Amino acid sequence: MKITPVILSGGSGTRLWPMSTPDHPKQFLPLTSAETMFQQTLARVDDPARYSAPLIVANARHQALIEAQLGGRDATLLLEPAARNTAPAIALAALAAPDALLLVMPSDHVITNSAAFQDAIDAALPHANAGWLVTFGISPDAPETGYGYIQLGDALAAGVHQVARFVEKPDAARATEMLATGDHVWNGGIFLFRADGYVAALADHAPDMLAAVTSAMNNAARSGIVVHPEAASFAASPSDSIDYAVMEKAARVAVVPVSMGWSDVGSWDALAGLAVPDGDGNALAGDIVTVDTRNCLIKSDGLRIATIGLEGLTIIAAGNDILIMPKGRAQDVKKVIEKL
Repeated sequence: MKITPVILSGGSGTRLWPMSTPDHPKQFLPLTSAETMFQQTLARVDDPARYSAPLIVANARHQALIEAQLGGRDATLLLEPAARNTAPAIALAALAAPDALLLVMPSDHVITNSAAFQDAIDAALPHANAGWLVTFGISPDAPETGYGYIQLGDALAAGVHQVARFVEKPDAARATEMLATGDHVWNGGIFLFRADGYVAALADHAPDMLAAVTSAMNNAARSGIVVHPEAASFAASPSDSIDYAVMEKAARVAVVPVSMGWSDVGSWDALAGLAVPDGDGNALAGDIVTVDTRNCLIKSDGLRIATIGLEGLTIIAAGNDILIMPKGRAQDVKKVIEKL
């Protein structure tokens, strides 16, 4: 059986303001390479011998962006009429392809070691085919407090474990402790399971959600590759993540730890960590002139930026907006968004 990729592309990416905006979020921007992260995600599942055409679950306002960046690839677009979080979004895909084996991936992650990712999928396949809900755990390299964690349970096979528990985003002390134990991985939000298995789990643990999404799909409007779920039914679905709605409650949940150069590019600090710095430690993109400037991230989509005597700053210019902050304060961008 071929694997059907499910690419989740409904995020607004506000933590990467001002370049990422609700109308043009980060997954559709070329932030880490000449390709956008959405295009990089498509490329990971571009082997027709292994993968079927992807199902793309996205915000309806981004239809034109998606169609432009598909580059002629075959795909089905499931356009959400409202944001209801990941569990209903994945339910749309599971109902659209009820007999499929689904590889669920966010569209805005970076994976630099694609071979390791494919190996992890191979390890997960027998268990997913046997009815397990499999998630991929990112091997941690720091006590990050911005990620959820998964504790590894009993080994099911080489490189595959039953999930012992999911852990909410910890404080620094707890994250350090979990890292030291060696049996915790980051929750990367990537999954492999049978569509019918996911639907059955929803029936057990989130029946109201399943009923709402089923109604939305039964009454969907279809035109070519585009599916518009019925708006009122979909909006009636509870808004919940797949972790809360299903993964933390289901009995047969497995995790495959993998080190694959993963990043969710969740902030400007994270993007700076992916960049290749110049001799002064600066990561520069755009029309930038620096004098006595070190360890800065500076990006511009048009404005010329000149700096003198700066160190450890993030400076981002997009359109008429400019963001200036010390490195290490990237999580506070949300405070700017609230004021705006």
